[in-house]
Parts: sequence; C-alpha cells; structure tokens
Amino acid sequence: MTTSSMSGRFSDKVVLITGGCGGIGTAACRMFAEQGATIVCSDRDADGCAEVVAKLRSDGFDAHPAVVDLGQAEQCEALVADTIAEQGRLDVLINNAGIIPRGDILNTTDAMWHDAFAVNLHAIFYLCRAAVSVMSAQGGGTIVNTSSTWGVYPGPNHIAYTTTKGAVASFTRSLARDCAPLGIRVNAVAPNEVNTPMLRSGFEIRGLDASQAVDELNRTVPLGRIAEPEEIASAMLYLASEDASYVCGAVLEISGAKAVCG
Repeated sequence: MTTSSMSGRFSDKVVLITGGCGGIGTAACRMFAEQGATIVCSDRDADGCAEVVAKLRSDGFDAHPAVVDLGQAEQCEALVADTIAEQGRLDVLINNAGIIPRGDILNTTDAMWHDAFAVNLHAIFYLCRAAVSVMSAQGGGTIVNTSSTWGVYPGPNHIAYTTTKGAVASFTRSLARDCAPLGIRVNAVAPNEVNTPMLRSGFEIRGLDASQAVDELNRTVPLGRIAEPEEIASAMLYLASEDASYVCGAVLEISGAKAVCG
C-alpha cells in the first residue's frame, strides 16, 4: 500500500509511536505524518528523538519528542498523560519499542529476562491501560502492538525475546476482545527479520560483517529478501486506518513466506 493511496487519512489524529528512533519506528513516524497525523515520537534516546522530530518538522509535519524509559511503569503512564495534556487527545497508539536479548536459558541472566519483560511486555500493558481509558472516553481509537513471528513460532537461542513476543500476541488478542465493545480496535504486526540498525548491530556484536550477513539472510527468504522498515510501518498504517475497520484481534505475520526454523 502506498502512502498516496491513503492521503490525509490521519488528519486531525494524534499518533503516539514508541521506539520512534529505530528503523521501523522512524519509518512509522514519517508514514503517519505524511497522512496528516500529529506525531508523538517516543524513545529513550533523546538525541535520536530530537533528530527524527527535527527532520519531520523540516518537511512541514507536526511532530513532538517524548523521551521516556519504558522500563519504568510510571514513565509509561506519564507518557500517555503528557500526550493528552499537550495534544488534547490520543487516537492511535503504536507500541513498537522492544529489545532483543540473545541466548538460550543457560546464557540468559536474570537481568536479561527481566529487562525483556519490562520493555517488550510490561510497558505495553501500562501504555495500553492508560490509552484505553482515554480512548474509551473519546469514543474509540486504535492500538497496534509489535509482536514477532519468532514469538508465534519460537526460534532458537532467544528465549527471553520469543517468550515476551509470544505474550504480546496473546495479550493483543485478549485486549482486542475486551476493548472491541468500547470502539477500540487492537491488532499486532509480527515481522520476521527486518533490515534495521538493530538487526545489523546484532550481527556486529557477534563479530559478523552486517552487510554480508544480511545478504545471506536474503537468500533464506522465499520472496528473495528480508523486509524493509517501511514495509512493516505500512502494515501498521493499514491496521490503524479505517481500511481495517473490521480487523480486530489480528496478529499479522509479515515474513516474506519464510518459516521460523532452528
């Protein structure tokens, strides 16, 4: 789906995007802005947040930074409260922030396990709880969470990551069932590998050449390549839009037909 096919679809809407400085988050901020949305770009990276917002503003879009540590419950709740105080409403919440601890159970520390749950799952709970309260009073809204195909079909040596992302998929379906009568649609995207700085840094941490590793990954995908961030952001845009007005409780797998295998 191209942005031109949905021109102005989010005019007068306020869209809060967490993890807004990452590859997918940055793409989502721009796509929603191009559709007329007021963007609240949230991330713990203050410099990255400022850069994303500055680029959007330089192109004439309405964007605002929100530097938040989503590992802290009170900051999650404050993020929604501050968005309402500053923008007057919240129409779309994109829970995109996440971390990827790597390791099997013997190589996963207590800190890795708890950090994964704090950012990948608990933050979504706190943000959704605050957002649902606001959206129900407004008469509706949409929420899009980021799960993973590795959460739906767990891959090897990422036990903390796959557990949290599987929980996000289950949480999404449960929340959708509860919130549909309130006029709030809740869905999730579940990408496989995406060509983001996070993916490339993971290769570099393991001493691999990132470009070569991505080329090798491309050959494992039936479509011939891994996803680009804009392709995941486009799915988020669709799920948040009226084009998906009857889509609720879906976990949309975005894999290029590649199965997760070990």
